Amino acid sequence: MLTLILLAPLFLIFEIWQLVIGERYLGIKQIARNGDPRTLGLSEVIAFFWSGTILLYWLWMLCLLFPSVTRLHGLGLLAVSATGFALRRNTGIKWVLVILTFEGAVRIGLLGSLAVLVWRRL
Repeated sequence: MLTLILLAPLFLIFEIWQLVIGERYLGIKQIARNGDPRTLGLSEVIAFFWSGTILLYWLWMLCLLFPSVTRLHGLGLLAVSATGFALRRNTGIKWVLVILTFEGAVRIGLLGSLAVLVWRRL
C-alpha cells in the first residue's frame, strides 16, 4: 500500500506538467488568434509519454480504491477526472482551458493531500 501512495508526488509533477502543456497549446494567445490546437502538432515522443502516463494515472487512481486509507482520494480523483472529461467534451474550445485549469487545480489539491498523508505515515 505504501508503494502505491509513494507515486503521488510523481503524479503531482505530471499534473503541473499537464497545466503547462495545456496553457501552451490551449492558452489565451491561441484562443485570441483563433488557433486550433490540433494543427500545432505535438511531437510524437511527448504525445507517447503523455498518453502513456495518462493511462498509468487512471490505473493508479483505480488502484487507490482498494486500500481503505486512500479510497476517498481515489474516488475524488476519479470523480474530478470524469466530470472534467464530460464538461470538456460538451464545450467549445474557449472553455476547455478554463475547465482544464480548474480540474488540474482540484486534482493537484487532492494529490497534495495524498502526499501529506504519505509524509505523515513515513
